[in-house]
Amino acid sequence: MDRWNGGGRRSWRRLSPGALLLALALLGGAALLERLDLLPPGTVERLLGQEPKRPAYRVPAVPPDAARVDVAEVEGWLARVRVVAEKQKGYRREDWPHWAEVPGSCRDVRAAVLIRDSLEPVQLSSDGCRVIRGRWRDSYTGQESRDPHELDIDHRVPLDEAHDSGGHAWSRERRAAYANDLTDRRTLVTVAAAVNRAKGSKGPDEWLPPDRTQLCRYVADWVAVKLRWELAVDARERAAIDQVLDGCRRAGR
Repeated sequence: MDRWNGGGRRSWRRLSPGALLLALALLGGAALLERLDLLPPGTVERLLGQEPKRPAYRVPAVPPDAARVDVAEVEGWLARVRVVAEKQKGYRREDWPHWAEVPGSCRDVRAAVLIRDSLEPVQLSSDGCRVIRGRWRDSYTGQESRDPHELDIDHRVPLDEAHDSGGHAWSRERRAAYANDLTDRRTLVTVAAAVNRAKGSKGPDEWLPPDRTQLCRYVADWVAVKLRWELAVDARERAAIDQVLDGCRRAGR
């Protein structure tokens, strides 16, 4: 079969009729296997040299009892955030050093966030360096836990999302500052490990908290972090945020 050309697309006109039929049969088979979840989504687009399309995400409705935010203020923040297509390659977790040791302490940033977010004084290890018990409420689900091993410290705007939306141009020092930011509690938050892993690297256009009463607060904090760190949003992300904020406005009436 013909080689891929420099533009990333196959020159179909140079294929023989037999080769063309074979190629179409292979693409049809790949499409069928993709629909049956036997191949990853976007396989056909990749075979054609195209950027895979993300599936549509339906933003959930904001309930009347949602935590209130100043929608006008958040929209003002959002207006100052650039809308730019994401850079979706090159992220490596090791380029974002996190859970650094807190200066003047034997504790790391993870322990510092656990202490900050506990609803009651925490119990520390005998050396005072590790948190072994406390009481935390996951703001994404509303569930409570007393065991820190059940918890993750979530980067509200995930590290790879930060990379894609501007952090790819940062120095290693600035990446470390972001990954260990204790100066604004909206950057790092204590959540259940399972829900944090479900969120992964997704933005508001792909994932929002299961506790719908937290939709407004979550989106407001997301925008605040992006603005503070001069990160961009892409068009799809911006549309999802606008939709949530519109729901927050109507729920607050």
